[in-house]
Amino acid sequence: MPTQDVTAWRPAVPGVTEVFHAHFTEYAYPMHVHEAWTLLIVDDGAVRYDLDRHEHGTPDDTVSLLPPHVPHNGSPATPDGFRKRVLYLDHTHLGDELIGPAVDGPDLRDPVLRQRVGQLHTALARPGEEFEAESRLTLIGDRLRALLRPSLYDGPVRRDPALARRLRELLDERVVEGLSLEEAAGVVQAHPAHLVRAFSAAYGIAPHQYLTSRRVDRARRLLLAGQGPAEVAALTGFHDQAHLTRHFKRLVGVTPGRYRTGVRRSTEGVRPVIGASQRRRHG
Repeated sequence: MPTQDVTAWRPAVPGVTEVFHAHFTEYAYPMHVHEAWTLLIVDDGAVRYDLDRHEHGTPDDTVSLLPPHVPHNGSPATPDGFRKRVLYLDHTHLGDELIGPAVDGPDLRDPVLRQRVGQLHTALARPGEEFEAESRLTLIGDRLRALLRPSLYDGPVRRDPALARRLRELLDERVVEGLSLEEAAGVVQAHPAHLVRAFSAAYGIAPHQYLTSRRVDRARRLLLAGQGPAEVAALTGFHDQAHLTRHFKRLVGVTPGRYRTGVRRSTEGVRPVIGASQRRRHG
């Protein structure tokens, strides 16, 4: 039986007008246009399509970028159809100067770009990861410009420790409230892509990873003080308890609840439980 399974939403991330995930086995798109840029990856199967009267295809290691207002169609290129993930992007990250190069070469075989697009889709599917999604989208736009217009690309990362320090200070001030990348770029007066690259070069960690680490550290202190995971999530800037749990377990190795049960109270304050083997080592 033909399969038509779709999921679509509009995330709270500037620049993304729609996220569209679909599994089709027999459906074929007629010729049509979009107002937005179409950034497409195929996870299973393959798609064949015509763009500007030229035939193209999308195996699973390809990222396809279809420019706005240029007619294209699409149909399965394999008997089992295809499973795809699509981002529709406004002109925030991709300007009209890329339309011509995208028409000439819409299918990009670039492992770094393919990985980044997949990571962005993961972030967009998780509530509370908007700052991460913004950062990843900014780097994707940067990568696309480098691939499509290499002569205009500004080259390797320019180290800017002063700018990186200003962003770190801003993140330290806004650990709980958080902020968007667009807002941060406005405060420190820097292009978002340069801001992310400068921070990562200076500290070896992306801005969203730094902010999450600070929030987890604060969560540890509150859990040690006896507060419950749900309350701690609200007090440390996480979207909800599940959001806290996912990052806490990734960075600490256990869930917040398990971490809290491993803490024992004493008249001298709060200290971790020491197991029998550890007691022998401590005498």
